[in-house]
Amino acid sequence: MELSIASSMFASNWTRRQAAGTPPYASPEQAGGVRVSVIIPAMNEAENLPYVLPRIPQWVYEVILVDGHSKDNTIEVARQLYPGIRILMQEGRGKGAALRTGFAAATGDIIVMLDADGSTDPGEIPSYIGPLLAGADFVKGSRFLQGGGTADMELYRRLGNLAFVLMVRVLCGGSYSDLCYGYNAFWAHVVPVLDLDADGFEIETLMNVRALLRGLRVAEVPSFEARRIHGQSNLKTIPVGIRVLKTILRERFLTRRPPVVVEEPVSAVAAGQYMDAGR
Repeated sequence: MELSIASSMFASNWTRRQAAGTPPYASPEQAGGVRVSVIIPAMNEAENLPYVLPRIPQWVYEVILVDGHSKDNTIEVARQLYPGIRILMQEGRGKGAALRTGFAAATGDIIVMLDADGSTDPGEIPSYIGPLLAGADFVKGSRFLQGGGTADMELYRRLGNLAFVLMVRVLCGGSYSDLCYGYNAFWAHVVPVLDLDADGFEIETLMNVRALLRGLRVAEVPSFEARRIHGQSNLKTIPVGIRVLKTILRERFLTRRPPVVVEEPVSAVAAGQYMDAGR
């Protein structure tokens, strides 16, 4: 079931907090008792982390960087930029494997996925948290809702993404406007429901399709995808496209859908406290 929530709930005040000397991490009490874990898969992203870590909102409970055995000083830079960051070594290979490692280690109530290359904006995190506090189980970013956009998508990739979106609408229902985008947030108790088993970039599609097919309350929010700041992407369009296609077909026709037991969302009182903490 989808929720028509497409606007930001509140904005980060990172600049003000940084100027006041507030450390870039907070206790759950400072966030009204709701703990947010940010998971960042990274491999050789030392040059990009200065554009990402300092912009994470102050009220985030924990940041977990999952390192894919970097050859540069990604880990050292992360620790310098964000005291208290948790560093994990990736189990397996691929973005999906890195994310699953991070999800398994997260201790927060809410999990947010963030890329290390600067393409996803940490300042948008509050836009994802708001719908979760309002009752959604899973919130996915969309580059094609009003207010969203992308600076890193060639025409052939746009057409491919559109084809996959239409395929999912026909085969799985729902009304997604974007599919192959990995800026998502969800309650931690959703992880077992998704039961993720992908290793590569197709994990983003797998999450979005399983959230829909397994009856989670899904909301889309507008998001802007920037270009990678430094380095080259590991995404290979045609191989990834094939894996995305196989993922959609497998989930629709072959994968058994277990019954969904969804916990009650956070209370309105806690949500109000959390929003106050973000101001």
